[in-house]
Amino acid sequence: MVKPFDELPGIVSVVSGYTGGRTANPTYEEVGTETTGHVEAVQITFEPEQFPYERLLDIYWQLIDPTDAGGQFMDRGYSYRTAIFVHSEEQRGQAEASRAALRASKRFKAPIVTEILPAGPFYSAEALHQDYYKTHPLDYKLYLKGSGREEFLERYWNSREDQKRLKSRLTRLQYEVTQHKATEPPYENEF
Repeated sequence: MVKPFDELPGIVSVVSGYTGGRTANPTYEEVGTETTGHVEAVQITFEPEQFPYERLLDIYWQLIDPTDAGGQFMDRGYSYRTAIFVHSEEQRGQAEASRAALRASKRFKAPIVTEILPAGPFYSAEALHQDYYKTHPLDYKLYLKGSGREEFLERYWNSREDQKRLKSRLTRLQYEVTQHKATEPPYENEF
């Protein structure tokens, strides 16, 4: 969940941790026992003028299975359920509108079960769990493939309609570079 947000302009920090439960300063092992009430989460600090909250929501929906109340992909249990933790009524309104738009899109046949909850105390995870995709790149890639996450995201977020929409928003060169790993000709672009 960290990698897609990390290093984007306007993102100040992305911290892995736990929230939503009753135990103060839980450990990974404690959260995994399903007795703390916490979920694994990321806390994202961002500059709203540069990276609007709506964009955070758009990216978030594309990283999860919002129809699975029992966890995410091969990670099962209460501590792996999806939720959006909001810090204000404005965020709540935006999150609810975003969820309603996803429901209305009919992208998923099953009901959207992702909850929108008030943010409470957030506890940073242990160092081993911070920037995991950087510190354990092979394990991270194997998880993405083996868990079914990659296949799920491809099936639900890279449809013909999605590709058509992208093609209409991007120039031909932008589309080829971002979608097919093409390269831009030197000295012939705006950068």
